[in-house]
Amino acid sequence: MLNPELNETNSAAPAARVLRLKRGEERRLAAGHLWVFSNEVDTDSTPLGEFSSGEVAQLRSYRDAFLGFGCVNPHALICARILSRDAARPVGPALIEQRLLSALALRRELGGDAAYCRWVFGESDLLPGLVLDRYGELVVGQIATAGMEALKDTIEAAVRRVVAPRGLFWKNDSAARELEHLPQLAQVAFGEVPEEVTVQESGLTFTAPLGEGQKTGWFYDQSANRARLRRYVARGARVLDVCSYAGAWAVTALRHGAARAHCVDSSHLALQFAQANAARNGTAIEPLRADVFDALKMLAAQGERFDLVILDPPAFIKRKKDIPKGQAAYRKLNQLALGVLADEGLLVSCSCSYHLAAEELLEAIQAAARHSSRFVQVLEAGGQSPDHPVHPAIPETRYLKAFFCRVTRAVG
Repeated sequence: MLNPELNETNSAAPAARVLRLKRGEERRLAAGHLWVFSNEVDTDSTPLGEFSSGEVAQLRSYRDAFLGFGCVNPHALICARILSRDAARPVGPALIEQRLLSALALRRELGGDAAYCRWVFGESDLLPGLVLDRYGELVVGQIATAGMEALKDTIEAAVRRVVAPRGLFWKNDSAARELEHLPQLAQVAFGEVPEEVTVQESGLTFTAPLGEGQKTGWFYDQSANRARLRRYVARGARVLDVCSYAGAWAVTALRHGAARAHCVDSSHLALQFAQANAARNGTAIEPLRADVFDALKMLAAQGERFDLVILDPPAFIKRKKDIPKGQAAYRKLNQLALGVLADEGLLVSCSCSYHLAAEELLEAIQAAARHSSRFVQVLEAGGQSPDHPVHPAIPETRYLKAFFCRVTRAVG
C-alpha cells in the first residue's frame, strides 16, 4: 500500500509549466507513444530553452488538451518523455513507487519472488530511461535520460521502500547518456555493493563482474532463450559459444548433456568468469580469447567441427547509419559459423540490434547458408525474456532476436 504522505507531497507540489505541441503533433502520443521530439514542440508559445534539464512539464496539445506529465530535456532530440497521463497524478514519489510496485508484481507473476530478473524495463514499465535489475539483495540500475537523472533521489527512496535491498548501484556508464548531455559514471547509491553479481537462472548459479562487466552485469534478456536451448542439446555434443561473456550459454548446454564447450570472447575477464561459472556448476569450458571473426576462421582452418554453435554478439548496428556495415557483419559472422558447424548441427543466431529486423537476420542466415552450400531449417524463434516486455506503441522496446536453426548439406 502506498504511503498516504506521498500523495500529500504530490498535491502540494507546484504546478508544472506547460510544454505545448504544434497542431496535429499529438496523434502519436494519443496512440500510446511516450516520446516528444523537439520539432513537434510549439516553441513560439513554449520555448524549449526556458526549461531546465529534467524538469517536469505539462504536455498540452495545440488546442490546450492535457496529454500528460513528462520530463523535459531541452538539449536532446527526444525533448520530453511522458510518465503520467492522469492530470490528477503528477510526477512524484507516489507515482514512482506505484510504477515500481506494478513492475515487481509482473515479475513475480512470471517467476516466484522475482529476486533475479529485470525489474524495470524503461518505457515498457512506464518509466522511460530507467533500468533496474535485481540480483538477490542487490539492485543495479542504469539511467539514460535527464528526467530520470533528476528523479534519482526519488527512485532510490522508492527502491528502499519497495524491496529494501542491501545495496543499490548505479552503473551509468552507457554511451546513450551522451545523447542526453549526461556524464558517464558508476557509483554506489546506498548500502553494500560487491565487485561481482550473483545470478540464479534455471537452477544454475552464475557470477559476473559488476564494475567492469557489460550492461548491468548480466544479460537477463537471453534467459528464456537459454531455457529453450535445453531441448536441442544432443548428448555428447560439442559446443561453440561465440561472444560467450560469462559462459551462460555454454554452461547451460554442458549441464544438459553436451560433452565439451569452447567459449570465445575477446575479454580475458569474461573468460575467467566463464571458467569459474563452469566449475561452479560442475562442468568445464575451454576458453579461447580472440576476435570472434579471427577465431572462427582459425577453428575452420584447423578442421574443427561443432554440433552446436551459438552466436550472441554485441549490437553491430547502434545507429541507422551503421545498418549497411552491420548487415554485412551479421552475414559474415553467420557464414563463418556455418564453416565450423557439423552436418545436422544446430545454429543459434542472435541479434540485439534494434535496427536489424528479424527478417533481416533471417536473410543474413540464409545468405550465409547459400554461400556455404548449406540448407537451413528454422525450428524456433525467440525474443527477449518476458521480464523485458514490449510496449506495443514503441517498436524500440522490441530488439532481441534469436533463431534456432538445424543446418544440413545443401539439397537439390
